[in-house]
Amino acid sequence: MERYPEEQLTKAATRNGHVADTGLQQWLSTVRSVPETATSPDLESLRLPRSRGPGPDLYSVRNFQIPSQKTIPVRYYQTREQSRPLVVYVHGGAFTFGDLESHDRTCRRLAVHGDVNVMAVDFRLAPEHPAPAAIEDVVDVLRWASNEQSQINQPTIPVALAGDSSGGLIAALAANEYISTGGHVSAVLLACPNTDLTLSSPSIRTKGQGWGLSSADLRWFIQQWVQDLEPETLEKYSPLHVELRALPTTMIAIAEHDPLHDEGAELAKKLNLLGVDVQLLDHEGLVHGFLSLDEVSTAAEVAGTKMFTLFGQVLHDQLSRSLPRNRGR
Repeated sequence: MERYPEEQLTKAATRNGHVADTGLQQWLSTVRSVPETATSPDLESLRLPRSRGPGPDLYSVRNFQIPSQKTIPVRYYQTREQSRPLVVYVHGGAFTFGDLESHDRTCRRLAVHGDVNVMAVDFRLAPEHPAPAAIEDVVDVLRWASNEQSQINQPTIPVALAGDSSGGLIAALAANEYISTGGHVSAVLLACPNTDLTLSSPSIRTKGQGWGLSSADLRWFIQQWVQDLEPETLEKYSPLHVELRALPTTMIAIAEHDPLHDEGAELAKKLNLLGVDVQLLDHEGLVHGFLSLDEVSTAAEVAGTKMFTLFGQVLHDQLSRSLPRNRGR
């Protein structure tokens, strides 16, 4: 896998645990100015529509539904008229909120900077639909996208999978399940992913307060999805603990000031030991969910752009190697 030089990946971030830039520092100051309470997160408020800046213009963006045992809404982003690699995108939102609108700009940025087409999945949310409902929905979309690309005027090519935060966990488990049943996924991108629902890594303690995502809220969100906090249940839905079956080329992006930092790094180590072609992008000075902070932090914007560009290069390299070469007479 082609790699950016280390200095390029971390240029925007300062060293020694400092925050990457003034924009992110101001955002953190606002977050920290809100008094923490002992109450559970307000799910109704989290699900309200939010005002977000528009993403880049694309050749085509359209909504439709994937048929399965239940119809699954998707949004298809086409970056240009010619066919491109296809990425199924699984949004974050702590398993309980988020939709096609919440990550619209992120998907547009992935399409533009990666030069790929993107299919965002509006999967079922907890607590109304606990695990494994979201995983099942993503697997169904993967299966459809792998076999029915002619319906979106694209020749059938291997499908990639990407997700952020809780969507990263869902993406990893969906890829694992789909591959175990004979399916093919070309590559996986996980940004700030949940990988260990037991919340046992050191960064859960060291970064679990004051950085925009609290360890207490994490536990509450996880319980909404798995319905209990028994160790066997938590491990059953943790990529760091389950048996991973031949995941494809995988890119994992983590952030220094993220309570999920260490478990993302541990997943990279696990995949490496399993022989997976894995690349870890460790972003100094950034926080959890930096992909959605591109409008407030230049460092976050630069990191996301480079990550999407690099992932797109991986997919285009794979596609070029799979195509028959033209032979002159």
